[in-house]
Amino acid sequence: MNAPIPTPATWTTGSTTAIMTGTWRASLATHIKAPAPCHGACPVDGDIAEWIGLARARDYFGAWQVLVRHNPFPSIAGRICHHPCETACNRAGYDEALSICKLERFVGDQALAQGWGFEVPVSRPGHVAIVGGGPSGLSAAFQLRRLGFAVTLYEAQAELGGLMRYGIPAYRLARDVLDGEIARIIAMGVKVNCSHRMTCSDDFERLREQHDALYLALGAARNKRLPTLDYAQPWVCDGATYLAAANAGKPLTLGKRLVVIGGGSAALDAARSARRLGHDVTLLALELRDQMPAQAEEVHEALEEGIALVDGSRLDAVSDAGSRGLALSCSKVVFVAGSQRGEFTLTPVSGSDFRLSADAIITSIGQDPDLTVLGENFASVGGLLVTDAQFATSASGVYAGGDMASMARFVTEAVGMGQRAAESIARKLQDPQAGSRRPGNIAGEPLVALSSISTFYHPKRARAESGLLAASERLSSVVEVQLGLDVEQALTESERCFSCGTCIFCDNCVVYCPDMAVKRVDKGYVVLTNYCKGCGVCVKECPTGSMKMQEEVR
Repeated sequence: MNAPIPTPATWTTGSTTAIMTGTWRASLATHIKAPAPCHGACPVDGDIAEWIGLARARDYFGAWQVLVRHNPFPSIAGRICHHPCETACNRAGYDEALSICKLERFVGDQALAQGWGFEVPVSRPGHVAIVGGGPSGLSAAFQLRRLGFAVTLYEAQAELGGLMRYGIPAYRLARDVLDGEIARIIAMGVKVNCSHRMTCSDDFERLREQHDALYLALGAARNKRLPTLDYAQPWVCDGATYLAAANAGKPLTLGKRLVVIGGGSAALDAARSARRLGHDVTLLALELRDQMPAQAEEVHEALEEGIALVDGSRLDAVSDAGSRGLALSCSKVVFVAGSQRGEFTLTPVSGSDFRLSADAIITSIGQDPDLTVLGENFASVGGLLVTDAQFATSASGVYAGGDMASMARFVTEAVGMGQRAAESIARKLQDPQAGSRRPGNIAGEPLVALSSISTFYHPKRARAESGLLAASERLSSVVEVQLGLDVEQALTESERCFSCGTCIFCDNCVVYCPDMAVKRVDKGYVVLTNYCKGCGVCVKECPTGSMKMQEEVR
């Protein structure tokens, strides 16, 4: 498209290049790289359009390398992430949102199958201690170690993983996947001390004295309790305790009929784990089904597995019904969520009382961090550790993230906090590159809107749906319920991506420019300002929103 411009026979200037038609315009076309809505919604700041483009080209290794810039757990995230990226996806306003989570799982599983690992970095001065081997602590360890800092992890449990191991059942997150993605991080040279519990403020003070920085990621391990229940009774159990025992293969002895109270993913996990152990399970949730914080697919799968859902209801009292077990007095409520996570109001529905029968009750209504172990040296508000924008606590040289510092109680949110805290720590340890614009990050441009995409080039296609293990097979095993995409499904789904704001070098802007004012160069396109009239054809024909018009002030 950059052939010599012909000379009109009736002109004497020798070439039309002498006619500077660009002086006619009021606005100028510009080739840009802009953030996609999925990028803006991603808890780990993932470069989604970029890695999907590489996967579409069958460069799975390249796609994995882009994924792990921000998240060392693509296989894990592809199974359990709450995928806000899909809610934000521009394709949702056209046909159906892209199945980003399943594509991430596909790429992550390729990495595990091929044995791809991280390079062992060249060591540099600086030693960081991380307390907590869950998603946030492991994420911070990965980011700091890849920069060359020495990292030592201290974990209270016998194995690393935190909530991912002790709170999420194997039917949602296979243990070989969890172990494989953790092992890659440890292989970078991270020193690990498991079964190392911090019991008092002196323990943290010693770590602070022995290291250049300290990152706290202890999670939220103190279970919230219902005031209507006596937790000293053998027929009452909190969900975290129940799940930890079930996931360890040492289930607690409870009666046949269980009522699980809660509407989040942890409550669903407890209920579904109990079904696999042969219990009859009823889930009692304050929220209506479409208000429940658990992912919609989790609720659907639980109902398929025979769990009874009683939504929009609360427990008012429990009484001993003798040989019939427990009598649960309940009532209907109107649930209205507050402005902050965990805040809500309830309005009782008059005359809506009803009863449930059970042998035992499991409550899974949330957890809080236990900050008492830190002593008096750390500021806290509302039960959370106070941190600034750099994740620094009120104690010098100590940073914190994850559930102990935030109400954003999702694994990928914790991973993102660990990543950003690691950058702050690296800057503190005099790494001039840490926290600068990471590869793939985009600054200065607004999120690409659907109206910026030329959908003519994107035929409507159904979203790829991965299979599910048959409900009849689920209850007899801990095999993963959700199945992954095969190669052809993944490639077909990757082709649905609009690649919002990330150019695919289709040359539409060159081909359709009536003034031949767009020229392709090595890293994109340049607009020849002497000839661009500002007609906007290139913008209208761009399938990715990578061209925009901007007003020229002269």
